[in-house]
Amino acid sequence: MTSLDAGPAGRTDADDALFGGAVFDAVLFDMDGTLVDSTRSVQRSWLEWAGEYDVPLDRLTGWHGVPAKQIIATVVDDPARHVEALARIEALEIEDAAGGILVLPGAVEALAALPAGRAAVVTSCTRLLAHARIAAAGLVAPDVVVTATDVRHGKPDPEPVVLWAARLGADPARCLVVEDAPAGLQAGRAAGAATLAVVTTHPAAELDADVVVPSLADVRFVTGPDGVRVVAAR
Repeated sequence: MTSLDAGPAGRTDADDALFGGAVFDAVLFDMDGTLVDSTRSVQRSWLEWAGEYDVPLDRLTGWHGVPAKQIIATVVDDPARHVEALARIEALEIEDAAGGILVLPGAVEALAALPAGRAAVVTSCTRLLAHARIAAAGLVAPDVVVTATDVRHGKPDPEPVVLWAARLGADPARCLVVEDAPAGLQAGRAAGAATLAVVTTHPAAELDADVVVPSLADVRFVTGPDGVRVVAAR
């Protein structure tokens, strides 16, 4: 794991290159905690949901980055209620999104730096919730957005990463996964991708990634004819 340290003035992109100067075919961004801060919205929604379904709050800790359907399958004992419970939390979170989503530092610039075919968003949100949060944040999302609705197995399973790479026609081993949560980083590693972690929701010690930075504001994505390089922001 490499942590980002500031270098002296006058350095070039080559000097500040991360990942040993590796070139990536595409970059995959997680959404919640990486591009946007939805923490308060998530907390309000799941608190209300837990009261409705009599789920103790201590059973809802440690799930960041994991799809709601996987959480519900674990914490709601009656399988007959799983579909209903998933629809309810989706409705609560969509309703709350309009007033509770903030863009994280560097997110707008990171997405703007990558042309079509070089970026995707892979999120544990459902399709409807993902697009609600993207709209609420005012982000311009890439053409490829992979959600929990699109896969059978969500993070930490590598399926979302593999699907995203396939939709871009890229080899996961030549891609970069950008995440804030251990589950997403595990998915990226399992798919064979390089990993970049931002310290926005978890301490650095909990993030097993190739490179760890405070936020997307601390890196730049430089696109050339051969692909994307990541350099330290100056």
